[in-house]
Amino acid sequence: MSRRPNVEMALKLVSSRYELVHAAAKRVEQLMQYGEDIFVKDKTKGDLVKKTFQAIEDIASGKVRVLKVDNGESS
Repeated sequence: MSRRPNVEMALKLVSSRYELVHAAAKRVEQLMQYGEDIFVKDKTKGDLVKKTFQAIEDIASGKVRVLKVDNGESS
């Protein structure tokens, strides 16, 4: 049985699901710089996990922070 990322914990650190998706996509881009494979080795169990899974886990655990950037535009 496959593990599921800790989405609930990650959602506590961002203001919306959209922000979580955007932050996870940015994190996946960072992880892709370390190799073209879509899998990375999980540091706790040693299993191979998808980079999208690892990105959400990194956000949930606080390994990466989500910063909000104000670009000066008003709506």
